[in-house]
Amino acid sequence: MKKYKYIAALLISASLLGACSEELDVKNPNQPTVGSANTEFGIVALASGAVYANGFKDLKFYDGVNGYFWTGAVGFHEIMGDVVGMEAANVFANQIGLPDEVILDDGTKVVNPSSPKQQKTLIRQINTNAQQGSNPLYYEWAYMYSMNNGCNNILKILEGVKFATGDATKRAALQAWCYWWKGFAYSRIGSMYYAGLIIDEPSKTNGNYVSKEKVLAEAENNFAKAETILKGLQQNADYNEIIGKLIPAFCQVGKGLVPSPEMWVRSINTFRARNLVANATPDKVDWAKVKSLTDNGVRENDFVFTGRSNTNGDFISPRNGSMAAKSTGNPLVGFNTYKISERLMQDFKAGDKRKDNNFEALPRTWIGNGDRGNSFNTRWQLLDGGKDMAGVVTLSSLAVGAYELYLAGTYEENELMKAEALIYTGNIGGGTQLIDAIRRLQGAGLPAITTSDRAAALEELRSERRIGLVFRGLSFYDARRWGVIENGRKGCVVIDGSGVVNTNSTINYNFLDYWDVPDNELVYNPAAAGSDPVKNPK
Repeated sequence: MKKYKYIAALLISASLLGACSEELDVKNPNQPTVGSANTEFGIVALASGAVYANGFKDLKFYDGVNGYFWTGAVGFHEIMGDVVGMEAANVFANQIGLPDEVILDDGTKVVNPSSPKQQKTLIRQINTNAQQGSNPLYYEWAYMYSMNNGCNNILKILEGVKFATGDATKRAALQAWCYWWKGFAYSRIGSMYYAGLIIDEPSKTNGNYVSKEKVLAEAENNFAKAETILKGLQQNADYNEIIGKLIPAFCQVGKGLVPSPEMWVRSINTFRARNLVANATPDKVDWAKVKSLTDNGVRENDFVFTGRSNTNGDFISPRNGSMAAKSTGNPLVGFNTYKISERLMQDFKAGDKRKDNNFEALPRTWIGNGDRGNSFNTRWQLLDGGKDMAGVVTLSSLAVGAYELYLAGTYEENELMKAEALIYTGNIGGGTQLIDAIRRLQGAGLPAITTSDRAAALEELRSERRIGLVFRGLSFYDARRWGVIENGRKGCVVIDGSGVVNTNSTINYNFLDYWDVPDNELVYNPAAAGSDPVKNPK
């Protein structure tokens, strides 16, 4: 990609690993050479930075209000999934997640001033290169192709690297690392954009745009390469050493310890299942395949890929580096960027200890700027560190290193996808038992589900995914596949501009399901003849 050559950002990983770029003897940081990275230290620093710096932090453009990948790009997902709202106008975030209309309990329609088709019209108006970093479509695309390019560079440079010990294991582990993260990057591109690029050569591009389905197929190609390598590895000292250096030390806490090759393969299977579930309506999902993948997916005691904050905020900041952190606090005093959605809060069942432990009613209702509708007004705040209820999950903490940010699949996600597969294939009881198990794991304190009705079981699944996987960047995928972004949601809690609480409102979102290719890319890399469409026809 001509626009996104962020190779210099690879060097940031040296600081993540407790070193500095001078120690890498880098002559030209924009074009790392074999001479600058032909040592184990050099290649590990570059490979770590390809992910944690290129993929999640360093871009040409940056908006300090929205934040980096995990709060900026992922923030758009959680806004459009109606988990949080945002009043600030940065990167059009106060408009990108606002519905076309809200129909209040008395039938009053609160129409978005840019309706009809407000979000779709907005996207076409602001998706221009002239918007630069104010184009919301730019961020996820740029981060993921920056990560992909970094991994391509590592795979190329790796050919000339010699390891003093454990050459075969360390080389293979680094290859698996790159293919895994390339699969991650292509998965996110194919799950968000109508088309994408397949690029396997470092610092090169092409104008051959392919459909999102082909991008997801390329994600699978890379996952399969990683899986093949991992199945040939053992968790010996050389493996632990190289992976332990790739993952920043301050992230190796809790679930973030070095995963064994077997655990890593299970993470791949969970991500494969996510790609199936996230990119089709329920009637089109291959539930038998989802069941097979999740049967071999992340287990409860597996280590997975996570992130933590440190004092310097090298990867994420404790107060601003996660969706949970940026949603924490009292909006009446203006601390938090994101406001807790009333629709999230209404998904909690009476007596759910996760709500009691993590949320608190505001002293008065927060009313946002009414010229963009009323959908983000709220009576709730997310608490820093929760209330210390024994055995109950804490959803946010602003303390250094306390919050565990999940970068890919988790046991909870795996089991809830399995539950959905069971329900849709006729084993309703088996599915609801898994939902109950996740609730017990998180300390919800709710009674077991007793329904044998499929629609009722799916409603339990729907609400549990929104609560049990909150702030993990999955809400928009769910709203899309369930038809919520196109068909709306009924029975909603909405607070109007006067502070009146409505409990049976209808929200018609009318959001675009897959984003167009960013114009930031197309201006510098026009679509070649024969490319698949780069604009969603909806």
